[in-house]
Amino acid sequence: MDTIKRFWTDHPILSNWLVLAFGMVIILFISANHVGFELGQWAALIGATVILAGLCAWIINWE
Repeated sequence: MDTIKRFWTDHPILSNWLVLAFGMVIILFISANHVGFELGQWAALIGATVILAGLCAWIINWE
């Protein structure tokens, strides 16, 4: 647990990115589960979602 706390304090943008990306990908799966995307389409959507989460985490930490 100390390792997680240390990582969170040492790398706040990266840890925010990981948490936000995980949550956004879960929401993506829940909302687009019935659409019938193929594997390549899922990969593109997940990649775009993770990149968007990184940009959001970076913008959140502007100060």
